[in-house]
Formats: sequence, structure tokens, C-alpha cells
Amino acid sequence: MSELAFFIDYSRCIGCQSCVQACEECDTHRGQSMIHLETIQRGESVQTAPQVCMHCEDPICARVCPADAIKKTPDGVVQSSLKPRCIGCSNCVLACPFGVPKYSAEIDQMMKCDYCYDRTSTGKRPMCATVCPSQALAFTTLEHIRTTRQGTAINEWMFGRERVRTKVYVVVPHETDVVRIEPMSRLATTSRTEPSPAAHSFAGSSDARPQASRSSSGRTSAAHPGGTSGIEDVALLLETSDG
Repeated sequence: MSELAFFIDYSRCIGCQSCVQACEECDTHRGQSMIHLETIQRGESVQTAPQVCMHCEDPICARVCPADAIKKTPDGVVQSSLKPRCIGCSNCVLACPFGVPKYSAEIDQMMKCDYCYDRTSTGKRPMCATVCPSQALAFTTLEHIRTTRQGTAINEWMFGRERVRTKVYVVVPHETDVVRIEPMSRLATTSRTEPSPAAHSFAGSSDARPQASRSSSGRTSAAHPGGTSGIEDVALLLETSDG
């Protein structure tokens, strides 16, 4: 049996915000929630999406930090910034493809989800997964997800030409092994090209409302405004791909 891992199933999120409240109670967060509940096309849908740190295998946030304030543990957890080192430059905020790190002006420091490392390092579930009533957030094994969920758990993303592997998995429709998120400049090309049968393609725009549409092949493409994350794209996919 595989080891315990963190899974996000956006199709199960009911927007109750239990995860947000539970995260605030974690001793290491100083009363602040490190999980964010995103809304997707609020005028047209009730879809919500929990956003946690995806804990990249090669974290870009750590690579762009000039103060070496972001560390990765031997077991793959990308920790929040170290207070003595963080200079509040927000490089990590701008670099993260998932839009996770948040700069707090009150303490002049970046803070983000740290996988509830004080709990998960001892085999306990993260606070958010402990209270989620619909199990949209789950801390379990791959085997359990495969036998209890209708989708496939993946941890590979393509942001343009950049491949990103994460410690956290997302549950997506079957026949998918990588999520592709394309710049808007490539939309015209990708919309006329047959997508890979094992990938979903998205396109991002800084001046467009979130929008999902069917391509001629039946795949879903999406446009989202600047400042949104790949996490919101996947939640939008799960809402529209079965329609």
C-alpha cells in the first residue's frame, strides 16, 4: 500500500468553509487561515474550489527567493517562509503558478499552507482534511482514492512549456494524466489542434472573464482572468466537462 498523501476533489466541494475555519485553529498559523476558498463564475455557478499549497517537487517560490527563506523538507513539504530571513519582496507571490503564497503586510512576511507539517509528519491528517464533510479534501492513500472516487488522481501540470509535479494530487476526469494550462497567445493554435487524449488544455487571459467552452473534439478549454490560479481552472473543468 502506498503512503498517505493529500488529495483535492473539486467536484465534491460544497463551499461550507469548514476547512478555512479549521486552518485558522492550527497553532502554527497565528490565527490566520492558509487555505483559500475560491469562487468560480459566481454569477453563473455555485462552484467553489479550495486552494492549498500544491508543494511542488521543484518549487519555483523557493528558487526565486533572494533571501533563501523558503525551505523544502526531505519528505517534500515546501514550508512557509522563515521569519528571520523573509524580506517581504513578494517574488514568491508573483512566481507561484497556483497563486498560493500571500504577503502579509502586518507582519511583513509571506505565509502559505505548510501541509500542517506538525501534524502530517506524525501521521495525522491536516486540519482541513479532518473537518471536510464531503471529503473534497482527503489525506489517504492512492489505493483508497482509486476505489472510492469516480475520477483519476494526478499530480502533473503543464503551464505552457513548464512541467510541474506536485506532492498534492487532484482528482480529475478519467483518461487524464496531466493538466495543461496554456497562455492566451496560444489559444488560436491550440483550439485548432487535436488535444492530447490524456490531457486537458486551458487558456488564460488577463482581460477575459472565466469562460469554458467545448472544442470540436469535445474537450473543454477555459479562459480565466489574471490573478486566478490553475486550481480554479481545474474546478471549472470538473463543473463543465460532464455537461
